[in-house]
Amino acid sequence: MTAPTAPVILFDDDHYMYVLKDQAFAEAWWEMPDEFTVGFDALARPLSMTGEPLDVRLALAGEEPEEAELRRLVADHYRSHLRGQMPPQATALADFVAALPREGR
Repeated sequence: MTAPTAPVILFDDDHYMYVLKDQAFAEAWWEMPDEFTVGFDALARPLSMTGEPLDVRLALAGEEPEEAELRRLVADHYRSHLRGQMPPQATALADFVAALPREGR
């Protein structure tokens, strides 16, 4: 399998979304693998996380995009954590991902 395409979009166990610039940054930034719920790369392919605290690894969990699920989770994040703000409305996936707020720019 190929490496995840940047950025990576991760959701924690509180359904909070983190958009991280790339796989290496995400692996250095994310501390606890058990707080990871679900993730996607920029092509909406699902990610898995393995490892120990302070030593996590991300990998593609499949090659098939799950764009509808990514968009649903982003909408849930906005509804729960960014009340009063609207998620990106872009139709094209690349534009949608580019409009997401990023951590550690």
